[in-house]
Amino acid sequence: MNDIQLIDAEPRHMEAVLELNEQFVEFLSPLDNRSLAELVKMSGYARVFELNGEVVAFLIAFFPGADYDSPNYRWFNEQAADFAYIDRIVVSEKARGLSLGTKFYDDLVQCARSGGFKRLVCEYNVKPMNKGSAVFHQRYGFEEVGQQELAGGKIVSLQAYALS
Repeated sequence: MNDIQLIDAEPRHMEAVLELNEQFVEFLSPLDNRSLAELVKMSGYARVFELNGEVVAFLIAFFPGADYDSPNYRWFNEQAADFAYIDRIVVSEKARGLSLGTKFYDDLVQCARSGGFKRLVCEYNVKPMNKGSAVFHQRYGFEEVGQQELAGGKIVSLQAYALS
């Protein structure tokens, strides 16, 4: 039987998080040890799933007012201060089909509600298209609230999910 645990990200997880990030860097931004440590330190939510002791997924999210220089986070921060911003989520190939993305989001919903936030927000690439992310977010109930063009011609769909 698989032992799956959702736990707060710790220094011992960082190497595995970097490896997962690198596997999906086309849809994320690159990280190194220093930038990952900074992200986790300023985040409001940084958790991993371990499967039989191995990190197979991670999610990093920010709350309003963080000193985070992401253009997508800044866009949401300029709109309103009622959100939890999902910066990056990765689920490894070996953990696909275990509903870890949904479990992460359900956990973050609880965290955001307890913090008094009214919505989850995120973005996913529409150029280059991240079809898996688009389908997942639509199925979860996210709706597009805008688009933004980034450096290098990348275009993202800015998404929001209302917490009720």
